[in-house]
Amino acid sequence: MKQRSSSRKVNEQAREVVSNILLFEIADPRLHLVTIVACEVSFDRSACRVFYSTDPDRYDEVAEAFTAASGHIRSEMAQRLSWRVAPELRFVLDETVDQAERIAQALERDALRNRQP
Repeated sequence: MKQRSSSRKVNEQAREVVSNILLFEIADPRLHLVTIVACEVSFDRSACRVFYSTDPDRYDEVAEAFTAASGHIRSEMAQRLSWRVAPELRFVLDETVDQAERIAQALERDALRNRQP
């Protein structure tokens, strides 16, 4: 489905706000070195899926930290955005970076095997 420019702007605005909140407002060390990849805000702005990435060995602890911090992040978002409602936040792990890295490593191993006589 094609996104309209207004929804792209809203999604990017949400991503920037959540990223800044994590960077400057959240003291939980489990949320350090977490990258907010994208946000998808619903049409009525009542819900926001926040896609994040982190090291594979930290998946569980980061998910727990987001569960614990979601209320604080949501209230900070409400203060920073001029939206009618503060969106309900759903944090979703984005594993595409990890998948791309695994594919690159497999291709590299394959290339090394093919190069040797």
